[in-house]
Amino acid sequence: MDARMSADALYREDVFTDQRVGTVRRMTPVKSDGSDDPSRAVLFIGQATIMTPMGSLPLSFELPASTLAEAVAQFGPAAQQAIDEAARELQELRRQAASSIVIPDAGTAAGLKSMGGKGGIQLP
Repeated sequence: MDARMSADALYREDVFTDQRVGTVRRMTPVKSDGSDDPSRAVLFIGQATIMTPMGSLPLSFELPASTLAEAVAQFGPAAQQAIDEAARELQELRRQAASSIVIPDAGTAAGLKSMGGKGGIQLP
């Protein structure tokens, strides 16, 4: 793994929260000296946490906005879309787990044959 940071892709992060629903992270691009880099766009990222039967699930989602006010206005619909996508993914994982086929190991099948049976119950 290459753990070197790229000096050309630095951002300053500001976090805004209503302490109720979630947070909005404003990612302001900066140059390697820490000054603002106006040649790159400011990014807004929403974050929320939902409770599932398996525990809390953190969600992050992009907010296509150019101002903090726009990002806050878009938070609800974007969070709902992220929740819907997470629910679909969880349903798909459950479906895959439920439909997985369990194949007995070769030793079990051989053991049944060596006992003279065909795997069924035989009455005396």
